Amino acid sequence: MSGIYLHIPFCKQACHYCDFHFSTSVKKKPQLVEMLCRELELRKDELKSNIETIYFGGGTPSLLNSEELEKIFRTISDSFEVLENAEITLEANPDDLSEEVLKMLAQSPVNRLSIGVQSFFEADLQLMNRAHNAEEALKSLQLAKKYFDNISIDLIYGIPGLTNKNWKKNLQIALDLEIPHISSYALTVEPKTALEKFIEKGKVTPVSDETYREQFDILVETLTSSGFEHYEFSNFGKPGFHSRNNMAYWMGKAYLGIGPSAHSFDGKQRKWNVSNNTLYIKALEKSELPLTTEELSVTDRYNEFVMTRFRTKFGVSAKDIEELFGKKYAEYFLKETERFLRDGLLEKKDSHFHITKKGKFLSDGIAADLFYID
Repeated sequence: MSGIYLHIPFCKQACHYCDFHFSTSVKKKPQLVEMLCRELELRKDELKSNIETIYFGGGTPSLLNSEELEKIFRTISDSFEVLENAEITLEANPDDLSEEVLKMLAQSPVNRLSIGVQSFFEADLQLMNRAHNAEEALKSLQLAKKYFDNISIDLIYGIPGLTNKNWKKNLQIALDLEIPHISSYALTVEPKTALEKFIEKGKVTPVSDETYREQFDILVETLTSSGFEHYEFSNFGKPGFHSRNNMAYWMGKAYLGIGPSAHSFDGKQRKWNVSNNTLYIKALEKSELPLTTEELSVTDRYNEFVMTRFRTKFGVSAKDIEELFGKKYAEYFLKETERFLRDGLLEKKDSHFHITKKGKFLSDGIAADLFYID
């Protein structure tokens, strides 16, 4: 099964921590939607299997109106075979989710909302320069529950000034609202963002590694003790509410990335579109694909396999490595894991290696240490 990701590169305002591709001007939105549809048509033969997931990311997909959504869905339907039970997710900002918008989305093929709450505290939202306030965050979820059962929210930890007490309150509010899926990320200081500049100038105090670790541990303990499965490093779901889109990425399934800056993957190649709305539109107007392609070597694919699988509940099997990449890589993996087993950072269950609770916060670093270097 395959997936389609659509990047909607528009936002009302720039969050101080964001380094994704977007524009705060929506003047080109009609043109860009037109070109998204053209790209879908031009690339319809790239996916060889039925579509299991469709994901509208961004940017802010909740800025799309009903006509624009309808046009995109019609193009997808005309160009691809979409499963009847496909998971169709749309990312939304709380300030966009009026009752009128929610009714429109509920009447569309969208069956899952991913709402960018980030925090229920005003100070956090202002520091991050979010477009919504704390009241809108709460109200949007109360309204969304009237129209959707499958709702995910994003929450950020490691925000400068966020205490462990308030982080626990953020999680408790989500639990009280009975939100069935939570994606939670550490606030990362990305290069060339406003947040980086604030820290350099001393306006914002950087968060210590100890605080990140404490808040991650609080996150895991609070949600797993409340019936959530920690099925991927940043994702927690109640039974029946795990994100099929997220899991497709981590399990290496093929997906088609549509829109400026969107990435695609077919198992052996990675492709990405130009990160510029104007250049993207100009290319597609001439029916040209503004793509860059990278051929992945066996070593690249092995390294990516180890990195992504260790982020999930499934872990890594040496047998799978041998079948996919060859005996050399399996032997290397088994040799390199020995020290992590001794240190209690990895454990072996039913022929699969898993990150232990002790090593969970270090999972990306552990995976990187297991990379094969040509």
